[in-house]
Amino acid sequence: MARARNKLTARAVEAWAKAHKCGKTRKKLGDGGKLYLKAGANRCGWVFLFTWHGKPDSISLGPYPQVGLAEARRERDKNEELQRQGINPREAKKKPRGCSFGEAAEACFAAKSPEWRSAKHRSQWRSTLETYCGFIWQMPIEKVDTPEVLGCLQPIWLSKSETASRLRGRIEAVRDFAKAHGWCNGENPARWRGHLDKLLPKRQKLSRGHHRAMTYRDVPEFMAALRKREGIAALALEFLILTAGRSGEVLGARWDEFDFVAKVWIIPAARMKAGREHRSPLSGSSLEILKQMFEVRIGDFVFPGRSLDRPLSSMALAMLLRRMGVDVTVHGFRSAFRDWAGDCTQFPREIAESALAHVSGDATEAAYRRSDALEKRRQLMEAWAAFCAGGSNVLPLRAIG
Repeated sequence: MARARNKLTARAVEAWAKAHKCGKTRKKLGDGGKLYLKAGANRCGWVFLFTWHGKPDSISLGPYPQVGLAEARRERDKNEELQRQGINPREAKKKPRGCSFGEAAEACFAAKSPEWRSAKHRSQWRSTLETYCGFIWQMPIEKVDTPEVLGCLQPIWLSKSETASRLRGRIEAVRDFAKAHGWCNGENPARWRGHLDKLLPKRQKLSRGHHRAMTYRDVPEFMAALRKREGIAALALEFLILTAGRSGEVLGARWDEFDFVAKVWIIPAARMKAGREHRSPLSGSSLEILKQMFEVRIGDFVFPGRSLDRPLSSMALAMLLRRMGVDVTVHGFRSAFRDWAGDCTQFPREIAESALAHVSGDATEAAYRRSDALEKRRQLMEAWAAFCAGGSNVLPLRAIG
């Protein structure tokens, strides 16, 4: 049974402190969750007791009554979160007030990176700051103000607008993190609303627009050309188009995700953009591709890369499109599928949206609609496969290479 937390009341704490703060014997009152009020000579104070690498340790959370019960609990929760993130609460507390922007960035990265599922995102988060914030890296965090933030952003704001927008958000996150730890004070100089939006062009003027997509009318001709190509990249791209999946979903696919009896691909939540498991019905054409890949199976990944323990790179699909001379993105085929479903079929909108793993309707509708309409989506994906084949579901076999 878990130990009780938040056992005390403010009135009980006040009464206990009055009775014990003048005592000669040191005593402590537990609130649960390793939070204690300790009494000493003429004063009481909050402490957080914890273990670090098997050794007991403690840090002071402030004197009572200057620090009340509610505030002490908030500080306890912060320190518990630091421990969960692999950070020693004592070391975090000892971080000097005048720490540099770079030190704050590294600490922020260490604290936040467990939240990010993508290794690529973690790498980009750090490298963006290191690349464009070089001249403020050693600057004390409290000295980084609006001119310094603009100095990082303005050189790339127009030429690399997407990178610049992400950089601004990451600088803002580092500054907020530093303020929360007491390493600096004042307003965040990287905030957008009511501050940088008055000094830099607004985001909508810099939008990169939608993913370049092939019109659905051109998909059958493209698929015919694609099926003449040999290699794993061609098969992976064809499977992606037939399932209307995302690159990360398809390239990360493992054999244990497929139920060949039920003809269903169960994509785990960790690889889904919405963070929810998704069942994708498999058409006859997509099953034929899996059959071909299974015959030459050489690892856990359906579409392996050069290294057997890693999947095929997304760049392999992009380079394939470039070699085929089409100026579209891989992601754009999802748009082609959605346009085709809306223009050429009688399937309801929510079926097409569900096939793309989009959430359809408001929260109330989603709560009442428990079914994922798998069989209706199976009919839709079979129709899409037939359209892609130019009216035929026949999939010619070819060498994988």
